[in-house]
Amino acid sequence: MGKQTKGRKQNPKTKKKDIVKTMWGLFGLLTGGIILFFLLVSAGMIGYIPKIDQLENPIDKYASQVISTDNELLFTYSQSDDNRIFVDYSDLSPHLINALIATEDVRYYSHSGIDIIGLGRVIFKTLILSRAESGGGSTITQQLAKLLYSRKANNKIERVFQKPVEWIIAAKLERFYSKDEIINLYLNKVDFNYSAIGIESATRTYFNKTPGELNIEESAMLVGMLKNPSLFNPRRRLELTQERRNVVINQMRKAGHINRQTADSLKQRPIELDFNRSDHVDITAPYYRQHLAKMMMAKKPERKNYASWQGQQFREDSLSWEEDPLYGWCNKNKKPDGSNYNIYTDGLKIYSTLDSRIQRYAEAAVKEHLGGYLQDQFFSEKKGKDYAPYSREVSDKVDNLMMASMRQSERYRTLKQGGLSEEEIMKNFKENPVEMKVFSWENREVDTLMTPWDSIRYHKNFLRTGFMAMDPLTGHVKAYVGGPDFRFFKYDSATGKRQVGSTIKPYLYTLAMEEGMTPCDGMIHGPVTLIPEVGEPWTPRNTHTASGELVSIKWGLQNSDNWVTAWLMSQFSPYAFARMLQSFGLKTPADPVVSLALGPNDASVYEMVGAYSAFIHGGIRVEPVLVTRIEDSYGNEMATFVPRMKEIFSESTSYKMLDMLKGVIDGGTGSRLRRIYNLKGEMGGKTGTTNNNSDGWFMSFTPTLVTGCWVGGEEPSIHFDLMAYGQGASMALPIHGIFYQKVYADTGLNYKDNGTFDIPAGFDPCHDMQRYSPDFYRNNDPVIESEGIDDIFN
Repeated sequence: MGKQTKGRKQNPKTKKKDIVKTMWGLFGLLTGGIILFFLLVSAGMIGYIPKIDQLENPIDKYASQVISTDNELLFTYSQSDDNRIFVDYSDLSPHLINALIATEDVRYYSHSGIDIIGLGRVIFKTLILSRAESGGGSTITQQLAKLLYSRKANNKIERVFQKPVEWIIAAKLERFYSKDEIINLYLNKVDFNYSAIGIESATRTYFNKTPGELNIEESAMLVGMLKNPSLFNPRRRLELTQERRNVVINQMRKAGHINRQTADSLKQRPIELDFNRSDHVDITAPYYRQHLAKMMMAKKPERKNYASWQGQQFREDSLSWEEDPLYGWCNKNKKPDGSNYNIYTDGLKIYSTLDSRIQRYAEAAVKEHLGGYLQDQFFSEKKGKDYAPYSREVSDKVDNLMMASMRQSERYRTLKQGGLSEEEIMKNFKENPVEMKVFSWENREVDTLMTPWDSIRYHKNFLRTGFMAMDPLTGHVKAYVGGPDFRFFKYDSATGKRQVGSTIKPYLYTLAMEEGMTPCDGMIHGPVTLIPEVGEPWTPRNTHTASGELVSIKWGLQNSDNWVTAWLMSQFSPYAFARMLQSFGLKTPADPVVSLALGPNDASVYEMVGAYSAFIHGGIRVEPVLVTRIEDSYGNEMATFVPRMKEIFSESTSYKMLDMLKGVIDGGTGSRLRRIYNLKGEMGGKTGTTNNNSDGWFMSFTPTLVTGCWVGGEEPSIHFDLMAYGQGASMALPIHGIFYQKVYADTGLNYKDNGTFDIPAGFDPCHDMQRYSPDFYRNNDPVIESEGIDDIFN
């Protein structure tokens, strides 16, 4: 038999030593693996680690603020309705800081980005005790790292791998920033729902306060929301939010920021909100907001980017690029990193010329007249007419006009791009009612079921308006209204152009005064026929049909008399008049024809207000100014804007024009401001109505304000059939009257209804006031309050 070999029994000490070696080996491998992992993460080979320059200037997008002259936040510009507004640490309430640290990171000032004690507690409770709710281990710095650089994880495993990346970023952030700066960055980044990104937007949204004005319980509520803003939403779950707020108050008591008695008292208080959701379609001055964004973000015009029919727009934009420092400001100026500024991401502070109070009075005046009176008259006139809202002159073309509007709609373009035929699109528009919101002056919006075709026609019923008020000396725009409601009518009628009608007449009268005529020069009143260079003889119609009397130029402007205006036109070249219009700042070239005297050309309220400033300013026209200065997010001044002025006629001519334009208000077509609105101070103005009442205008000015207003339909063929309501004195003038009343009633504003124009003492506009008998001056005679039919020619 062979030998039987018995295995040796291992020495217990040796076995123990081997186990220890194995464990140390595993520990070394684990440690080495962890070190290697963190080295790879730190090098950016695993996960995303921002570069040093990005850490020094965190990737954060702040909303730019637009601030009124009375220091009110008008609105913000931001991406995707993000209302983040940057706020400095010094502007934060100490209660907010205490609540944040006590709740989110009690050892905040003793760690360097990673709280080892807190992390260990989480690991122990999660891995050893298997508790799902183990408390948060992330420090405020880690949370900031997550907000700045981590995208939303798709699953728990991905989130696990994100954590080490955030630890490293947190440690680096602690090297570049102080503790106060980290808190400030964090509070400027967090989301509080309702487009309120950052603590400034949150405090304005929920409490209508600034962060520095928050009390203890308000601070606690906002900090409590950080755990889950959707769950702890005071608008939807008030009781749950209050419970969470009380947890934060308890944490503040434990941290020694408040005593037990104060904590118990605060927890009994209900949450009191002053909710003000910020929405760019439901804010003060939404049309101004839209216009300012287009101005500042404009790119250098290139002809290839304009349609064939946009030649004039290209010329105007090119001129603005060269002469207006605000136009294209973001693309004319560079940030320190070489990129262009962006109002939606760079946290600029834009100081507007608007006064929030005057802006609200302008919007209220539009609503009171259009919504409270004029719109009902329009509905009444069109009631029962199958061509409504169009005029009877186009009753046989309504379908064609509606088709044109349909083809301009976004819905039509979408369906067309989807491959639908014209027949299918028409069926979609006319036969498929859909749920929608429509405009209503009474309720602002109404939920209804309507076909898209009917909704287009429904909204065409509403009259549109453009209104602007400006300081005539500085050019500072004080109020800007582009329509009845921005949510439903995006087109800006303050910058949109329409025929100006008789508001053009003061420019012709200015030419006459500049050429040596006076307000007292006269003519024998009667029809005037002019022979143009080409075409038929032109004789304007007139509402003042009495002939044979000697009337003055002043009387002609006071009563918007077409025969006096035509007689003046006969004294000068149409080319000279067309050049004068350009000098007044009307950008659209006017045909140099004799009928130009009655305003068939187009201009905007924006242009007309700037033009009329010259009458008050001694013949110097000032361009409207929208912004006074711009600061970056750190408060550094980046740009200032000063008035741009141009002298277009003499001082003596301005005094003559003031005399005549005052007569329009004191006893002419603008006298409703005296009789109905009881305005007392010196004023000048001019009414305007175009052919068939398509456009109603009124321009007015005081020594401290120049104001313009246009009212009309979406299309020229949508208008009042009767002049009683369709003339400028009925459509546009009342908005001025209501506006001035509201401005003068506000004692906090420096506007008084007792102003006088700065005309030298003893100035005689006629030089010889005895040349005509007293009966010649018709200021006190009854007048017809209509400027006549401006554009109907024989």
